[in-house]
Amino acid sequence: MILSKSTLPAISNAVQKPAPAIFDLPEKVLQFGTGVLLRGLPDFFIDKANKLGVFNGRVVVVKSTDSGGADVFDKQDELYTICVQGIEKGEKVEENIISAAISRVLSAKQQWKDILQTAHNPEMQIIISNTTEVGITLVEEDILLQPPASFPAKLLAFLYERFNACKGSAEGGMIVIPTELIVGNGDKLKSIVLQLAAYNKLGTEFVDWLKSHNHFCNSLVDRIVPGKPDSVVKTDIEATLGYQDDLLIMCEVYRLWAIEGDEKIKQLLSFGKTDAGVIVAPDIEMYRELKLRLLNGTHTLSCGLAFLSGFHTVKEAMADAGFGGFVQDMMLHEIAPAIPAKVDPVAAEQFGMQVLDRFRNPFINHQWISITVQYSSKMKMRVIPVLLKYYSDFNKTPAHIAKGFGAFLAFMKPVKKDGNVFYGEWKGKSYSINDDNADYFYEHWQKNTTDKLVPAILSDINFWGTDLTKLPGFAEAVLNSMETVLK
Repeated sequence: MILSKSTLPAISNAVQKPAPAIFDLPEKVLQFGTGVLLRGLPDFFIDKANKLGVFNGRVVVVKSTDSGGADVFDKQDELYTICVQGIEKGEKVEENIISAAISRVLSAKQQWKDILQTAHNPEMQIIISNTTEVGITLVEEDILLQPPASFPAKLLAFLYERFNACKGSAEGGMIVIPTELIVGNGDKLKSIVLQLAAYNKLGTEFVDWLKSHNHFCNSLVDRIVPGKPDSVVKTDIEATLGYQDDLLIMCEVYRLWAIEGDEKIKQLLSFGKTDAGVIVAPDIEMYRELKLRLLNGTHTLSCGLAFLSGFHTVKEAMADAGFGGFVQDMMLHEIAPAIPAKVDPVAAEQFGMQVLDRFRNPFINHQWISITVQYSSKMKMRVIPVLLKYYSDFNKTPAHIAKGFGAFLAFMKPVKKDGNVFYGEWKGKSYSINDDNADYFYEHWQKNTTDKLVPAILSDINFWGTDLTKLPGFAEAVLNSMETVLK
């Protein structure tokens, strides 16, 4: 049995299913992208709100890539299953949800006129995108192409169609929410769209409408959505569900969609009322800092130490009482109090506890070695500002951060160079050092003994932007950690 509207009645009520009335809801959202993140996060929120009778609007999805078509979506009447698995407040959570958020999937290449026609729908309010970071790029092109090549040009073509359809009315303006992983993604997209409008000579009246009545919101998304499981896992899940679903996706329990906007935008994005994971606020920088420091920064400071301690995955390390305690103490007692931004301490602790639940998720095999990719750049961006703030506020060595830093230097000890590829060694086995600065560390390790290497690297202002040996006790603590790891 294949998932579709006709097979819904035969599916067990243990699966969360849409009521028939949901299929009659109007289309309110235009979404650029069919990827798993969009289906597992924004569309998840919209589906949840619709089932609770709040947002009452469905999503038209634009498939922009040339490869494939919308056949699999059509075959399943745009229905798909979201398998949520993870830890929340220390408890294991598993739930299966059939999402009916999507009404249609249209191919940009084959159905561009149909996509533009959605601009004439007065109930259309919101545009969402996830076209990868490369997608938000200025490409000077004619928006009258069928279709334009770049996402910003497609977006501008839609907005120009909308302007003409609504005759430039304020009510016809759209809320545009890019979810690409770029700081200030809404601001950047707006800037590109305005440049393209000038390139296409669309006139001052349209540009004024674009600026005055359309809102480009910066946003931040955070949810692990690995996507479609491998064939073995998929077969097991489908046996439990009792039906086949070629669009089935997996995701963790935790979800966050922080959107920059005022009270008016918050009211229009009414799907946010049904889930605490949607946050609409005038400034979302706090949420970006929490994610960057507590989640990403903790990962960065832990990955080398965990890998060189013999742990392969995050969940494996967190299951170890000693290592799990180290991670928790470092996150909550060293990183959280020293986040270099205005952050509510209660919010930081709550976020930290959620991150710990995510790290312990037994359903996700997050490899430590994958977290070490571009290790040195991550240390500079995620850790150094916290380290400096910690010294500024407490004037003492953060022992856990120093331990993680020492393990970082131990991991970044290349013992073999093969062209531009570098390898370290742990217990007789080689591992890849996938870092653009690997050559820098290779040269230091070649010419320095361990006691000389630490001050040589830590004092490099050009590399770190500051002399880390001037932090009292830090270099000594890092050296001790590094030598312990290398034994």
